[in-house]
Amino acid sequence: MNKSELIAALAAKSDLTKKDAEKFLNNFESIVTDELVSGKKIQLVGFMTLEVADRAERDGRNPQTGAPMKIPASKAVKISAGKTLKDAVNGK
Repeated sequence: MNKSELIAALAAKSDLTKKDAEKFLNNFESIVTDELVSGKKIQLVGFMTLEVADRAERDGRNPQTGAPMKIPASKAVKISAGKTLKDAVNGK
């Protein structure tokens, strides 16, 4: 499902216009991004948890040449599925 399909599904399920659904989704994305950038965790109980994890600098290899290289430290978004979502996916 891409963004436009998600907007259409959201509009259909919530009796919103597609324009209002798109506005809602854009605002949701903005809020989630702002919270994660500021280092906060977002927890939607039963559905998922989003948080920023620090990745340390590490040694790696260039896949084309095989030459060793340093992979710099970075931050990554960690997503954990909640119990309700896990159960739904597993058919429980």
